Amino acid sequence: MTGPVVAEPGRAAEAGGQAPAGSGASDSVLARVRTRLPEFTGALQRVAELVLADPTAAARATIVELAERSGTSPATVTRFCRALGFEGYSDLRLGIAGETGRAARGAGWTIDIGREIQPTDPPERVLDQIMAADTRAMQDTAALLDLKEVERAADAIAAAGRVDIYGEGGSALVGGEMQVSLHRIGVAAWAWADVHNGLASAAQLRAGDVALGVSHSGQTQETIELLAEAGSHGATTVALTSFPRSPLAELADIVLLTATQATTFRPDALSARHPQLVVLDLVYIAVAQRTHERAHAAFQRTARAVDGHKSPQSRFPTDR
Repeated sequence: MTGPVVAEPGRAAEAGGQAPAGSGASDSVLARVRTRLPEFTGALQRVAELVLADPTAAARATIVELAERSGTSPATVTRFCRALGFEGYSDLRLGIAGETGRAARGAGWTIDIGREIQPTDPPERVLDQIMAADTRAMQDTAALLDLKEVERAADAIAAAGRVDIYGEGGSALVGGEMQVSLHRIGVAAWAWADVHNGLASAAQLRAGDVALGVSHSGQTQETIELLAEAGSHGATTVALTSFPRSPLAELADIVLLTATQATTFRPDALSARHPQLVVLDLVYIAVAQRTHERAHAAFQRTARAVDGHKSPQSRFPTDR
C-alpha cells in the first residue's frame, strides 16, 4: 500500500498525482481520504464523502455501484483511486476492507467514532467518545507519518545552533511543550506566539538553524510568514500540519503529518493537539538519541536544579 501523497519532502505533488511508496501496510486509507478531502471538488469530493460516510459499504460496492451512489461515473471513481495513490478500484477496496475489518474486530466502543455528543450524554459516554476519537487520530497519524521525515527533522535539530518554534492559538501551546522539552536536553530553542517577536527572531536565523511551524490547517498566515522569513535566511524549515498541500507544507523543507478525529464541541483544530504532541514527542526523543551524552548530562543538571522545589516526601520516600 502506498503512503501519503507528498511528491518530495516539503513540496506538494501535482493535484491528482500518484502517491509514492510510504509507510507500508499500516497506512490508513481513510486517514488519507480525510486529509485530501479539502482539496477535492465536485465529483471527486462526492466520492470521498461517500467513502467516509460508510466505508464498510464502499468496500463491498462495485465500481459501478459506488459511482451510482455518489452521482458520478466509474471514470471519476478511477480518478479518485489514482489521486490516493492506488492503481485501480480493486486496490482501494482491499485497503478499505482491511481497515474496516480491523476496526470491527478490535474495538468494542470504538465503533461509535463519529457519533454526535449530545448535551444530555453522561460523562462516561462522553469519555468513551473522546477516547475513541483520540485513539483513532493517533493511529491514523502513525499510519500517515513518514518516519524518514522524522529522522530528517531530528538530524537537523540535533545539529542546530538554535531552534525557533512558531504557532498561533492552540498550536502555540503545542509548540511551547516542544520548546520546554528541547531546552531540558540542552537544545537552544525558543517558542514564539507573537508575530513581531517571532519575525525578529526568524530574521536572525541562518544556515544550520531550524525553524518549526505548527498549524493544523497549514493556512495560519502568521505561522506561514514566520517560517518563510526563517527559510529566507537559510534555516531548515519544518512544518507540522494535517494537510500536505497546505501553504505551510509547500514552503517547508520537511513535512510532518498528523491526522484528526473531530467530535462535537471539539473541532479539528482542537482535536489535532494530541496527535501533534505525539509527533513532536517522537522528534524530541529522536533528538535526545542523537545527542545522548549531551542530552543526558543536561537532563541531570536541569533535574538537580529543580529538585529543591519538590516536596520532601517525593525526594526522600519513607518505608511503610
